[in-house]
Amino acid sequence: MSLAVLPALLGLLLSTGAAGDWPQILGPQRDGVAEEETLADAWPAGGPPELWQRDVGEGFAGVAVAGNTAVLFHRLCAWLLSQVLDPATGQARWKIEFPTSYRGGVSPDTGPRCVPLIAGQRVILFGPGGEMQCAELATGKKSWYRNLLEDFNAPEGYFGAGSTPIVDGDKVLVNVGARGAGIVALSLDDGSTLWKSTDDAASYSSPVATTRDAVRHVIFVTRLNVVSVDPATGKVRFQFPFGARGPTVNAANPLLLGDHLFVSSSYGVGAKYAKFGADDATLVWDSDDVMSSQYTTCVEHGGYLYGIDGRQDVGVARLRCIDPRRGTVLWAPEGFGTGTLIRADDKLLIMKTDGELVLAEPSHQQFRPLSNARLFVTTTQALPALSEGRFFARDTKTLKCVWVGAGSPQ
Repeated sequence: MSLAVLPALLGLLLSTGAAGDWPQILGPQRDGVAEEETLADAWPAGGPPELWQRDVGEGFAGVAVAGNTAVLFHRLCAWLLSQVLDPATGQARWKIEFPTSYRGGVSPDTGPRCVPLIAGQRVILFGPGGEMQCAELATGKKSWYRNLLEDFNAPEGYFGAGSTPIVDGDKVLVNVGARGAGIVALSLDDGSTLWKSTDDAASYSSPVATTRDAVRHVIFVTRLNVVSVDPATGKVRFQFPFGARGPTVNAANPLLLGDHLFVSSSYGVGAKYAKFGADDATLVWDSDDVMSSQYTTCVEHGGYLYGIDGRQDVGVARLRCIDPRRGTVLWAPEGFGTGTLIRADDKLLIMKTDGELVLAEPSHQQFRPLSNARLFVTTTQALPALSEGRFFARDTKTLKCVWVGAGSPQ
């Protein structure tokens, strides 16, 4: 085996976890897909059975799960609080607290935006004021701490720091958003700075990693660009403009579709579909009429994409199925609203922001709902998680775990 391949393989092992895990934002590959799950075909009249619930503080950070460990990250008063829970019972095993001075921007919520990142035996927490804490997953003992916004003199942005970092090999890569330190690599071992690259301001999108033609890429959607960097050195492999100045946000993750890349944003930006190679990217199409996602990331099934077009706060949000190869809309039922999608067992789980959970069949011919249930009565924006049949979701006050797997709850 070539030594050049080892860092990529190590990064894959650290980031994806074991079968059934949901160790980072949008699951093992950051694409909203849970390959190893088996779901029920429908739910009883009362909805999927609730296993447990617990009170939570402020924040939009979803839960991360690895094995018999679930990590919750939220804010209580002036403290960022992370608790390791038993995913079967919701009981806390340990907690760590560290202070934050973040006061909020456009949103009154002052909690964390980034999903915890489980990397092997460590967990990485990134707070809204730039606070980054790395701790031992088994005990909560602090490995290292830095405030990245302070260290690199980076602005908070509209909603504080909100781009969930990624681990690749022995590095933690972050869209910090400072001049000369747009993208930064830190040592997973001690948090020291390994390299700095670009002047790109930070977005609320989280990077993804891939290897194409034996070349490793970590791809970021930043404030105004799509940027691929070499994780070993920070060298820019390719870049193209994406986004708009003014009160706009890039928040959906870039989506890898073989040797193509799909990115989407609202605010008049729209979507782009590009083919990329070792050191270049070629635009295939660009449109604001196909899929313009305010913050939700599409999921892929059978070559088609399912996602939310439009905005939660202004106008109309629509569930859509599109053909990314042709840049065409196949269907879009009216009045669906906003939600986050997970694909598992040839089904879609859609956690809507109004608190309704929908189970649907991913058909490119028409929208085919199978079951629905009301989990919450208040706004539900945090990203959900799915692990071993358990579905984790939270609103502004409560984290719930419900059973959506096949068979009896475990």
